[in-house]
Parts: sequence; C-alpha cells; structure tokens
Amino acid sequence: MSSPEQPQDPSADIVADNPTANETVLAETTVTVHRAPRYRNFMLLGAIVGVLLALILTISFPENDEYDRVQIFGFLLLGGLAVGTTLGAIVALVIDRIIGRSNVSVVADRLGANEVSTNELRTAEPGSGAPNDDFQAFNEK
Repeated sequence: MSSPEQPQDPSADIVADNPTANETVLAETTVTVHRAPRYRNFMLLGAIVGVLLALILTISFPENDEYDRVQIFGFLLLGGLAVGTTLGAIVALVIDRIIGRSNVSVVADRLGANEVSTNELRTAEPGSGAPNDDFQAFNEK
C-alpha cells in the first residue's frame, strides 16, 4: 500500500518563488487613493475631434470664390483645435468631479529588503571572489 501524501501548503511555493519574500515591513500608513482622468489624453482626443470636424466642414460646404479650400481648412482648424481642446478639458474635469467623490483609504506598507549590508561587502578578502568597492584594484588586474 502506498502512503498518503502530505498536503502541501501552496503559499510555501509562492514564498519560495517570490523574490520579494525577503522584504520586511518597515512602516505602515493609511493613504487616500484618488482616481483621476489623464487630462492630456482628453485634451488630445478633443483636439483630434476638432481637426476631423474642421476637415469635414471644409469638404461638406461648396467652394468659395473668395477663399481657397486650404485657407478655409486653416481657419476652421484653428477654431477646431481650440474648441476641441477646451471641450476635452471640460469633459475631463466633469469626469474627475464624478469619480473624485469616491476616494478610497488603503493601508500602504513601506518595505525593506533583507540583504547583505554594504559593510559586509566592503570587508571581503581580496582574491576571494566576493565583491568589494575597490574599483581601481579590479581595473588593474
């Protein structure tokens, strides 16, 4: 008869494979997490919409005898960029106000690694293969 296998703790494997397993918690503090939209992305999207709107308006209206299509596109492009960027920023502000009401408090840990101190590394014997700070001796070899 075969002996029953002992159940293994799955967290033991995670600790063995996790490089941060040697870290210790130095301090804990409570922080407030505020999610906010990226204003630059909204303003960039608004500017792109403004450019597309200027292009559509330039093509959709009949050609004018007084102004060339390129000039009309230039005028509409200036206005479209300004209005699109402004509207993108306003949309980002509105989204920030809606999302900003849902701040979350979380506990953050400050971690420190349990590594060999630099003083132990500096006292290594020459020629032992252990690293030390004597770069000049290393370069002379």
